[in-house]
Parts: sequence; C-alpha cells; structure tokens
Amino acid sequence: MVKGISRRVVVVDSPDPHIFEQAIFIVRNDAFSKDGVTVEQVVNEACRAAKGYTAAVTGRRTFRWRDLPALAYTAVGAGAIGLIWLLVTLL
Repeated sequence: MVKGISRRVVVVDSPDPHIFEQAIFIVRNDAFSKDGVTVEQVVNEACRAAKGYTAAVTGRRTFRWRDLPALAYTAVGAGAIGLIWLLVTLL
C-alpha cells in the first residue's frame, strides 16, 4: 500500500550482501525535534542495527579489540614481555 505522504528514510547498504542488499529505515517525523537527536546519530544507529542483524543471522560477531577485558590486555602484554626477555637471554 502506497500513501501520498512524504517520509524521511535512511537507506543503509548491507555489511553482508549475501543476506540483503539494502536496509530501509523509516524515521518518525518528530524524531529530530525530540531529545536533541542528530542525523548522524540516526544513521549510526541504522548502521549498527543492520550489522547486528547480519551478525545474528550468520552467527558471526565482528571482533573488536575494545570488547576485550583489561585482564586480557595485561596477559598479552606480560606474555610479550616474557617472550622478549626469553629471546634476549638466549641470544
């Protein structure tokens, strides 16, 4: 059904073209007048939703370094320093 009303839409290209080509989000007319929401925030949220959907469908999550806990950074750093120390003492 097509209405003759003008709408604001956000079109996002798919992060995984095997699942869908584009995602179309229809934005409420009063979305930008409330709570100081900017256009960039709406576009970022649409991109995040599209990525979240493809990750849920494919079962893959995108790996982000900032999601690791601080203990993991500590362990990797300690392991690297230990390996460097071992190599220096052996050579």
